[in-house]
Amino acid sequence: SISPKQLLAGKVLGLGAAGLVQIIVWLVSANFIMKIASNTWGNVIGSLQVPPDFLILGIVYFVLGYLFMAVIMAGVGSISPTAREGQQMSAIFTIPVIIPIYFMGLIMEHPENIVVKILTFIPITAPITVIVRLGLSEIPLWELLVSIAILILSIWGLFVLTTKLFRTYLLMYGKRPDLKEIIRSFKEA
Repeated sequence: SISPKQLLAGKVLGLGAAGLVQIIVWLVSANFIMKIASNTWGNVIGSLQVPPDFLILGIVYFVLGYLFMAVIMAGVGSISPTAREGQQMSAIFTIPVIIPIYFMGLIMEHPENIVVKILTFIPITAPITVIVRLGLSEIPLWELLVSIAILILSIWGLFVLTTKLFRTYLLMYGKRPDLKEIIRSFKEA
């Protein structure tokens, strides 16, 4: 017997570990393929270098971005009576993730623009925005630290809220709560 908090944490962390292993396999494979390609096509591909800080920050933002979305999706899953409705509700949260793609021209031409900086601090857009900005220019350390802190605090806050939702609606299988019920359950839990 485990608590809903432990069950939810186990699901999120287990799937996150599987995703991280997949990313590591891709990185190792990419390094190996680039070595082979540099022997075949010359030094153009072999001269490409990925700075260690870029790689470390990429992994940090992957993990934090994954945890953020996993907690949101766990919350959606806990209030969805069916998988179909859960998929429909999850679109509300997955569409904002691609907002940086709409601003890609601005990010690439003006990485220090105020809109780009704001996207750096919004938890749902930060992972993509920061990785693109890092590939183009330097980001001040304070911006990275604030962005990471906001992401961590958002993950923690969402985890607490999602745990309350999960605990409340775990036994209400097949019943879809409305917004008033969800807000009431936050206040009571």
